[in-house]
This record gives sequence, structure tokens and C-alpha cells, in this order.
Amino acid sequence: MVTDMLHMALKEWSIVCDLLSEGRLALLLRKGGIHEDEGAGVFRLEHPRFALFPSWAHQKPTAIKAEHRDRVVVLSEPAEIPLTAIGEAARIWEVPSRERFETLDDLHCWTAEHLDMRFNYKPDRPLYLMAVRCATLNEPRVIPNTWEYGGCKSWVPLATEHGVDDTRVTPALSDAAFAAIAARVDAAFA
Repeated sequence: MVTDMLHMALKEWSIVCDLLSEGRLALLLRKGGIHEDEGAGVFRLEHPRFALFPSWAHQKPTAIKAEHRDRVVVLSEPAEIPLTAIGEAARIWEVPSRERFETLDDLHCWTAEHLDMRFNYKPDRPLYLMAVRCATLNEPRVIPNTWEYGGCKSWVPLATEHGVDDTRVTPALSDAAFAAIAARVDAAFA
């Protein structure tokens, strides 16, 4: 019997969740959503370990690099949400500048235009880069998409009955591959 379930999820574009779970991405940019506890645009890492909660409604194909763009699906939020992966925030950096972030271009999926928008949105608030250790669930969990899960917010508390068993997972990246990505960010932001 599983007694330790994850009951918190991080909401992110579906394409980003897919790339994380495939090991093709290990970095997330965060400023925050519109409805955050600390105020609009303010992201705070409240939960270092979380399920990935995919979102489709606000995905923008033009915000994703061409090599992934054909995989971006924009649709109304579905009646059910497939939870297929978990993440753990292993490191967080405050992004010092757009120029330094540019040196990491091969490590992320966003277009230059989208990055400009992220840097320029609420410029008085810092942009954070989060290194996420992702693992796929050996048995995906499909939950109903209730109204409580809706909206533009980072954190989604999962109902007790929608908890995710995070004990049987497969890492998306090896320890060495993940460490190499973190080292690249350390060097770029030093």
C-alpha cells in the first residue's frame, strides 16, 4: 500500500511537460502566473517535489523553437488530465541577464521572441531558471480536470483522491547528464 503520495502539481505547458519527461529539457523559466499567493508575476518555490500538470489552452506554437513546434497542440482544457511525470527542483538560479541566458540556447525550447517577452514582463521582478530532475511515472495517472485545477497559476493542489504515487518512476536523464546541465548554467551565470 502506498502511503506517501504527491498532492502538489506544477502547471506547465503540455509541450514543456513532454520535453521534460523525455529528457530533452531540464530547465524551466518562472516568474509566476497571474493568480499567485505572493501576487501576479511572483513565483515562489513552495514545493520542491511535484507532479507535472500539463496545460494546453495557453500554449503558443510560435513561442517554441521550430524543432518542437509541430508537437504543440492548442485546445481547450480537456475533461481529464494525464499526469505522466514528476519533477524535483534540484537548483534555482536568478537569471542575471538576457545575454548570459543566451549562452544556454541549446538547453531550452523557447524562441528568442518568447524569451524577450518573459524578460520584459514585470521587469522589476526577477526571472528564475529552475533545474528540474524529471522522472516518468511507470503507470500514468489520469485525473478529472475539476474547476479547482483551472486558471493561470503555478501550483495546483491535488485532491486527496488524485494524489500521485511517485515511488515507481524512471529518471528522464542520467545523473551525469543532469549534472552537466547544472554545471553549464553555473558557468554561464558566474
